[in-house]
Amino acid sequence: MRFGLSSAALSLALLATPARAQVPPPAISVSGEATVSVAPDQAQVDGGVTTDAKTAREASDANNAAMGKVLAALKSAGVDEKDFQTARLSLQPKYAPDRAGPSAVIGYRASNRVTIKVRDVTKVANVIDALVGGGANEIGGINFTVSQASRMLDDARTKALADARRKAEIYATAAGVTLGEPLSITEEGGATPLFRSKMAAPMAAAPAQVAAGEETLSVTVNVTWAIKGK
Repeated sequence: MRFGLSSAALSLALLATPARAQVPPPAISVSGEATVSVAPDQAQVDGGVTTDAKTAREASDANNAAMGKVLAALKSAGVDEKDFQTARLSLQPKYAPDRAGPSAVIGYRASNRVTIKVRDVTKVANVIDALVGGGANEIGGINFTVSQASRMLDDARTKALADARRKAEIYATAAGVTLGEPLSITEEGGATPLFRSKMAAPMAAAPAQVAAGEETLSVTVNVTWAIKGK
């Protein structure tokens, strides 16, 4: 009987003892940043055909015929079918200018836009010339990209970590402590910014003039450093 009471008392004592809070080790957390400039090696071109007609059928038929010529021109220029895709297809009524009463339908407008992936940035001008030569009357813009952006950032990652250490050392010196080993290193995610160039469809027969420029890629790392004990 005494044994039972002692066991019960011990259990109550253990339950009544508060759990000892775990104090995190002293540390300094900072972010490091770095950038690298590289030439883009791919591009995306947006273009198509807009056609007006009296009826919806006439507008649609004329637009389909015109777009067929544009796609044929792209193929003749060496663009693989897998590299162009319909981006927008629309058929809408056109209305007379606002007057008293409901606006009358005076015609229809059909539009077909395609997005072309250019795997060789030096051929962007040829693709634009093929679009215009095939009958495209809309060129929406060009997006230059870097296909191996993550690999291109490897040098910037080393620099970003060095930037984080530099900042941590400043804080450690100001606080009168000594910086230890890194406890954690994480890289912030996010989309790589793109250089976007807008241009209208050339009206002359002269070849399109395109400048790819450079992409600026950036990386940010978050690092937590331990503080050495005295």
